[in-house]
Amino acid sequence: MDIRYSVHPRDFKRYTTEEVRKEFLVQHLFEADRVKVTYSHVDRMVVFGCMPVQESVSLDKDIDVWGNFGTKFILERRELGLFNVGGAGTVTADGKEYKLGHKDCLYVTMGTQKVVFKSDKAAAPAKFYMVSAPAHKPCQTKLLTLADAKKVPCGSMETANDRVINQFIHPDVLETCQLSMGMTALKPGSVWNTMPAHTHERRMEIYFYFDIPKDNVVFHLLGQPQETRHIVMHNEEAVIGPSWSIHAGAGTSNYTFIWAMGGENKAFTDMDNVANEDLK
Repeated sequence: MDIRYSVHPRDFKRYTTEEVRKEFLVQHLFEADRVKVTYSHVDRMVVFGCMPVQESVSLDKDIDVWGNFGTKFILERRELGLFNVGGAGTVTADGKEYKLGHKDCLYVTMGTQKVVFKSDKAAAPAKFYMVSAPAHKPCQTKLLTLADAKKVPCGSMETANDRVINQFIHPDVLETCQLSMGMTALKPGSVWNTMPAHTHERRMEIYFYFDIPKDNVVFHLLGQPQETRHIVMHNEEAVIGPSWSIHAGAGTSNYTFIWAMGGENKAFTDMDNVANEDLK
């Protein structure tokens, strides 16, 4: 398990490109029949990636659960949200099967002891991108399709940020402890996300970029509003955003990204907006 520690914004100002990428960028999430894990000490959020190809893969396959989480099973004190960004597959949670197509979402409640992933076809494997947050009570495990998500159109073609925010794991859709997740899709011709930028002191955020066309990239902006930096993101990579950092980006093409938040509240509008003229 890759462990990432918290970073003070004062120290972040002195980071090199290599150091910024090492601390915040999460790569190589999908390897055949493995579970890749990155544990962030920022609100103790955990990023998982699993691509089952030739076999069914358990969430705890490559993890020393007690050594890494201090619990008997991973979700003993955690909740989990996941999206399938690959081919069709199945997630089995404590014996109950959930069929997930491309861009379907599943919320898995705290207390679920066994989670297993399987692809329908090895030639077109499922890719399960997951984020887990600490939880304090059981909720309801639930499958959500794109039709179930609350849709919030925003932006415009004139400002190159015409997009739809699809809120899946969100207080208006289902109950969770602290985890919120959704998927934002930019329309062709639009490249900017989350602008004007903002921070939220009471929550952290993780972005996972995908559907980036071949030979294209996304420039993800991070750092304090007056001390911004960037990370060049390639397809199917994630980036950790502390509460003090903006989280926005522009691509060389349109793309889709999954956002995940955890922290003190689930209020989607609890943010400190930053005017474009104040960015540096």
